[in-house]
Amino acid sequence: MGSGLWTKCSGCGEITYSQELVQNLRVCPVCGHHHPLPTRERIAAMIDEGTWEELDHELRSGDPLQFQDQKAYKDRIKKAEKNAGKGDAFASGLGEIAGVPVSAGFFVFEFMGGSMGSVVGEKVTRVFERGLERGIPVVIFSASGGARMQEGILSLMQMAKTSAARGRLRERGIPYISVCLHPTTGGVAASFAMLGDIILTEPGALVGFAGPRVIQQTIGQELPSGFQRAEFLIEHGMIDRIVSRLELREHIGLLLRMLRGELAAPQMSEPSDAAEAAEPAAAT
Repeated sequence: MGSGLWTKCSGCGEITYSQELVQNLRVCPVCGHHHPLPTRERIAAMIDEGTWEELDHELRSGDPLQFQDQKAYKDRIKKAEKNAGKGDAFASGLGEIAGVPVSAGFFVFEFMGGSMGSVVGEKVTRVFERGLERGIPVVIFSASGGARMQEGILSLMQMAKTSAARGRLRERGIPYISVCLHPTTGGVAASFAMLGDIILTEPGALVGFAGPRVIQQTIGQELPSGFQRAEFLIEHGMIDRIVSRLELREHIGLLLRMLRGELAAPQMSEPSDAAEAAEPAAAT
């Protein structure tokens, strides 16, 4: 997506006034293509105004392995904090979605590609634990390249840690909705992101463990058209529903009330024309 007064849609090629696009949650008003949405804008769009309380600000990534490739890990962290703000690749807190109190978490893809290290794993675990302590639903919006390689096995351990926390929530019967944004891959997809009571995606989102290019190179075969995209996944029973970003907050609120037994299961309408028409989204 371009910058300036006008933005050319990477889905249909139409040019839209940038401010209009922002007001439309960066969804193309012509074709419904979902452009990248900065995390702070997503929080504002998904959480009811005036209800968001961000927590766990004090957590910071260490450098337990003294890792260095082309650049020292600690220097990569400093650069990420400068670009995306402090707090690592995950924002956690309490708020309301369409009037329903929730313990919520949002991956910050702008921070090292939303990679999951020890801090992100701890924050995700705390989101589940708060839901458990308060008896309120949990909603997590995932957008990640997977485990953070600079933390080695410590990052992979977060898969088990977060999945165990999710398991304790399930034992209590407290609802958990997982929203897999573009992209949700690697260790995040292989753990709590695919363990929701209901799994939602935005149109065109890429969701899977290894990327399609890696898989194709590994098995030496052509992959089906749209492989690992939301539309492919729903056809194969891997996710529950594709929801346009413009309808997502209200849709989650409806599902939470249903899961809490406040509403009978509704006869949900089909996805909007915008969602059906949307091309695969760019990285969120």
